[in-house]
Amino acid sequence: MSIRRKQSHFGFTLIELLVVIAIIAVLIALLLPAVQSAREAARRAQCINNMKQIGLACHNYLDTQLCFPPGAISLANGGGWSTNFFTWAVLILPQVEGNNVYNSVNTYFGVGQNGFDGGEAFTAYFGVPKVFFCPSDGDIDPKGTRPWVGAAYPYTNPMGQAPAWSPPTDPATGQPSNLVPVISYAMSWGDNWAGGSLGSNLPWETYPVAAPGRSQIGWDGYWGTSHGPAPAYTLGGGSLRGFADYSTMQIATIGSVTDGTSNTILVGETVPIQDANNAFWTSTGSASGTTVPLGWLTNTYPASAANCNGLWQSAQAPLGCRYSAAAKGFKSNHPGGCNILFADGSVHFLKSSINIVTYCALGSRKGGEVISSDGY
Repeated sequence: MSIRRKQSHFGFTLIELLVVIAIIAVLIALLLPAVQSAREAARRAQCINNMKQIGLACHNYLDTQLCFPPGAISLANGGGWSTNFFTWAVLILPQVEGNNVYNSVNTYFGVGQNGFDGGEAFTAYFGVPKVFFCPSDGDIDPKGTRPWVGAAYPYTNPMGQAPAWSPPTDPATGQPSNLVPVISYAMSWGDNWAGGSLGSNLPWETYPVAAPGRSQIGWDGYWGTSHGPAPAYTLGGGSLRGFADYSTMQIATIGSVTDGTSNTILVGETVPIQDANNAFWTSTGSASGTTVPLGWLTNTYPASAANCNGLWQSAQAPLGCRYSAAAKGFKSNHPGGCNILFADGSVHFLKSSINIVTYCALGSRKGGEVISSDGY
């Protein structure tokens, strides 16, 4: 007699496998947002740290020069332009351990083909420290650059004046580089007009004066300059209400911040892909203002469209166009708002829902406004 042993087979049925897979998928779906949130929290923390370093650098500059860094070293002079176009960020390079880069540039001629020659200078041009890039901005490459597109980018001559500008020559190709360093942070010109006398009146601004019962949003001196209204742009027509002036080299001392350094915006975040006029080295990419609502999107309109591309701050450029005056506001890739550096060196996260009157009051350094403790 033969005895057959009963064989046992252990394993999962198809239904059991599907159930396990479904459970794993649910767990991943629950875990992924938490991981993404943790990564964004880390990026936001790094961004805050960048801004604190920038704030410390600005105060070190203040200690040695007795004024905050000017928005830019550029000057409208007799209908033309002179000086080197360097921005406030270039001026504080020695304070953020960027001495080698700062010492390699030609401070007499500035940037571009007229200011750089040789491989060392070309390397310095792309040696911008990472402290000036927000890690949440995935549209900036690891070197802190974006494509240079068109003969007018970045915009350095707002009234079409010479000299023309283009990136420095790449020694390897003998041609101008097709990349340009950008920056994630802009100094505040405060609540001077961003459009106003440029002719591209923005709907949030009151130009030239506010209607009865409405707060004044925007003041003489577009982009923080002392230029008067278009088309003459006569000097002396306005005054800088924040810190950054890009063409008349006005400065702000600690004594001029009569609203209090803890109530005045010094630097805020910006998003280069939303601002065609954004470059680390050149003056007109140096600043933004508070008359544009915090977080306003300006890449919602095709940049290649005929009524957008190249129409720098034109009245015909839509509000969602990255060439429009509306692009000169603070914004970020962080959900819900933007990191802002105040003149006392502190960094606060301002919500996009902030009231524009309060926001503009924070933008002015000597406006005399009273800001509620819970206003932001």
